[in-house]
Amino acid sequence: MSASERLLLAIDIGNTNTVVGIYRGQTLLDHLRLETRRQATADEYAATLGLLLQQRGVERPDVGAVVIGSVVPQLTAVFEDVGRRLLHCTPVVVGPGTRTGMPILVDNPKEVGADRIVNAIAAFERYHRACIVVDFGTATTFDVVNGKGQYLGGVIVPGIGISADALFARAAKLPRVEIARPATVIGKTTVHAIQSGLVFGYVALVEGLVARIQAESREPAVVVATGGLAPLIASQTTVVEAVSEFLTLDGLRMVWERNQEPTR
Repeated sequence: MSASERLLLAIDIGNTNTVVGIYRGQTLLDHLRLETRRQATADEYAATLGLLLQQRGVERPDVGAVVIGSVVPQLTAVFEDVGRRLLHCTPVVVGPGTRTGMPILVDNPKEVGADRIVNAIAAFERYHRACIVVDFGTATTFDVVNGKGQYLGGVIVPGIGISADALFARAAKLPRVEIARPATVIGKTTVHAIQSGLVFGYVALVEGLVARIQAESREPAVVVATGGLAPLIASQTTVVEAVSEFLTLDGLRMVWERNQEPTR
């Protein structure tokens, strides 16, 4: 495989799952999803990742570059080690000092998670206008980009899964339920009432926060959703204009491209 055909691995280390995108150029060929285990070693992750890549027909020499975005600090170095030892690449890690091409207009840019930055980059690159990115992950985050491509800040709330777990843990008589849309807002059973609160409650949260963000920024923005539960929530509201499953991976790829020498 020639140098121009070699693959880029974009590794998104989240609190619950770690997602690995396999890119050739700007094309996402495939992706892998691993459980994020904070105590796992580089050897364990290397063995798992190496096996999964082989199952998808990717051999070690096929990979020419690695980019990492992490919200789990103790695993950042672990995956850097995996990149160097398994794939013989020095990874680009999204963080302070990484060229992103997007001004971060917050009090302390170092506090902003890598996933939020790359989501903002990918959304603005796609639409070239003001954006609000809603990411339904372990936390539900709202990230705001103005029409000049500047990151303005955002909102963080507990994710749907966290809220559901807290409810079940604290309320002894309430059952654990599937997070799914009930037939009606007014629940006729306890299960349906909980589902209504989780699904329609978060729909109302998204609609309310987007309205407040729009009013405060005074700039019409396209609303893009990503994350595991994005299709469910987006299907229940007209506020969300697009759902992008791999927005974070695309943002990581873009950051990698912006950190290469011009000749490359």
